[in-house]
Order: sequence, then structure tokens, then C-alpha cells
Amino acid sequence: MGKNKLKKFAEMATYPHVVQADFKDVLNVDHPLKGKWRQDFFKNDCPLVLELGCGKGEYTVGLGRLFPDKNFIGVDIKGSRMHRGATDALKEGLKNVGFLRTRIEVIASFFGHSEVDEIWLTFPDPQMKKVRKRLTSTFFLKRYSVFLKPGGVIHLKTDSHYLYSYTKAMLEENSISPLVDEPDLYGRGYQDEILSIKTYYETKWMEHGIPIKYLKFRLLDASHLKEPDVEIEPDLYRSAGRGVKFKRNKQLSD
Repeated sequence: MGKNKLKKFAEMATYPHVVQADFKDVLNVDHPLKGKWRQDFFKNDCPLVLELGCGKGEYTVGLGRLFPDKNFIGVDIKGSRMHRGATDALKEGLKNVGFLRTRIEVIASFFGHSEVDEIWLTFPDPQMKKVRKRLTSTFFLKRYSVFLKPGGVIHLKTDSHYLYSYTKAMLEENSISPLVDEPDLYGRGYQDEILSIKTYYETKWMEHGIPIKYLKFRLLDASHLKEPDVEIEPDLYRSAGRGVKFKRNKQLSD
């Protein structure tokens, strides 16, 4: 592990708004903050919003700036990436922003029944070959339903036509009507405060003419969710499920 990564990990260990937990410590075991994030972590009673797979935390921080009356937690396993957003939130004194370093597979160990009001999924890997790893699959939606309040909102923002189409098919298969369905978020005149928040890679995708898709829907009863039986064309600019890499000359590559 590089010295820079070790430095970031050491710094984050001192951050009061960052929680880190080893996989073995929360596998089938509840974390002490479960059900107590408002009371013990944020020390308020504001709505709780998660960003799952937050990467550098740009979106978590942006949402925290935009909505001071809500609490936001960015969740990711990559601590060296998360360091960026965690440091920005600390420097700006954002008391409504926190970060959790863990695997999303064990997310239910951290949040109690109906503790979470909303979930953001911002540019997750579409996992074109592995349905159980897609963050909008019924496998994950059933896990979210354990801690998302009944009727809680899920947001998906993605560059991937594949993941967008799959998620729409999943909603249709389960008779879930989206609250918002935008196949070209910035190109069709949609008006919302969220448009002011763009991640680094989101901007790059837009520069290359890749439209950003946005779905917003409520999760009511996840107990009987069914996977859709559909075939979807893979994203041409992705290879083997990996994200686009942008070179300095701004050329797309696998």
C-alpha cells in the first residue's frame, strides 16, 4: 500500500464524522450506531439520507450543502477515495455530513428499521454480467427495505443505458411507477436543485455526449419483488463491467 494511501487512512481515523468498521466485526452483528445515527452521531432529528457507493464523496458533500435540514451519509469501501469528500466536509464544517466505510453487502448491520428516509445511487457500476451485484437489483432492494422507511425514496443517477434500462424493467415487472424518469437529465429541460451537483466523472461523460439518466421511485413492499426477464444491449463504452477511464487527452478508452 502506498504512503499516500496510508496517510489518508491515518487522517480519516481521526475524523469525528467518519465511521470505519472491519467486515468481520459487522457480519451478522449490529453496529453500535444502528438505530441511533440521528441521536448519537448527528445529534438532531432530521431526515437521514444515504449515498451508497459514494466514491470520492462529491455528491454526499454537495447534497449536504444544498439541504442543511437533512443528514447525509456517504457509504463506500474505498477509503482512499472517500478521503476527499470527508476532508472537504470537515474543512467546511458541514455538521450534517458523515461517511461510513464498509461493504454495501452488510449495510443492514448499520441501520435500523425505518431509520433511513432516502437512498441515492450515483453512477454505480452497472454490473452487466452479475445481476446480484447491481445496486438496483431485487437482491439489494430487499436489503434496503430492512432500514428504508415504507414508501422511502430511491434515486438512481447513471451514465449507463444498460443499468437505466434494467432498472426501468425491474420497476415495470413489479408494478412500481417511477416518480421521475429522465433518460437525458440535462438535455430535456428537467428542473430541480439536484442539477447543480455534478461529480467529476459526470462532467466528463457529458463532455463526450453521454446523457445522464435519472430515476426516482418509492419502495413500498419489497418482500415479493421479482427480477425482470429481459435482454439489454451492453454499454459500448464500458468493457467487462468496468467504468470508463478518461485520459488526460480526453479520449475514451476501455
